Amino acid sequence: MITHQITYRVIYGDTDNMGIAYYSNYLRWFEMGRTEFFRYLGLTYKEIEERGIFLPVSKVYCKYLYPAHYDDVLIIETSLDTSVKGSMKFNYRILSEDGNTILAKGETRHAF
Repeated sequence: MITHQITYRVIYGDTDNMGIAYYSNYLRWFEMGRTEFFRYLGLTYKEIEERGIFLPVSKVYCKYLYPAHYDDVLIIETSLDTSVKGSMKFNYRILSEDGNTILAKGETRHAF
């Protein structure tokens, strides 16, 4: 399994009026991780699509464990599960800045 990490600071617009990250942002953070994962491999989504390869999301799952808050620095960990055949499966973990707490984990599957 190939794994890549990026960091992201939770901005005010990511949060609700209690300063907690709104749940749908985790899916956006998954996408950010996936985008940078491809860049880490030397490709951009644009280059992939210019080659006629499209990767629509066919399934998404997210398990929320602890909330992220305004101004938290997150580690977005993305890994490609190479054991899956016929589609692509990415696994994600959203971690606290120190890496000791998993805030959320999930996966996306992509048809191609």
